[in-house]
Amino acid sequence: MSHKDPVVYVVDDDQALLESLSWIIESVGLRAKTYTRAQDFLNEYDPHQHGCLLLDVRMPGMSGPELQSKLNELGSLPVIFISGHGDVPLAVRVMKAGAIDFLTKPCNDQILLESINKALRVDKTNREKLQENAQAEAKFALLSPREVQVLQGIVAGKQNKVISAELKISLKTVEAHRASVMKKMSVKSVSELVKLVLTNGVKEPVNEEFS
Repeated sequence: MSHKDPVVYVVDDDQALLESLSWIIESVGLRAKTYTRAQDFLNEYDPHQHGCLLLDVRMPGMSGPELQSKLNELGSLPVIFISGHGDVPLAVRVMKAGAIDFLTKPCNDQILLESINKALRVDKTNREKLQENAQAEAKFALLSPREVQVLQGIVAGKQNKVISAELKISLKTVEAHRASVMKKMSVKSVSELVKLVLTNGVKEPVNEEFS
């Protein structure tokens, strides 16, 4: 199965509940993987796999919030908490830590599936954004330190002659760098360039002698 095919992970120490949740998830065509221990899930966790996590709060060994904390260090897999206790302060804490939802047992099937679909949409969007950022970073890496300075001038809305004066290089050199920046960044207009930079950020120029 491709990393793009979603997996709904379920971690709960109640085996009967795991089987029930797995059946509900697979009844709508999604793939479910179940674990009775948080550490078992963590040992097999693949950050590249598209999906989400249904997570119990209280379990022997590593608790749900503790697993959430570890996942936040490894990546941003969307988490839906399921709990047999209506612990409001805990719900607030895990939601502030990035949880998608906090559901109480027994979960309404429709509400559960809606929450899962929401979490999968969030994960898909997050992964697409990470891929876009990686592609942008790869393009930025192609720029020379001087081209980065010219790029920053363009994004700041400065005219070529202003960039020329500030960098103490000729207007023709600025124009050449500008053309090179547009080519390396794979854009055809300044508006495209500005959008790409503002969305993904710009690296700082390296301190060295420029040509």
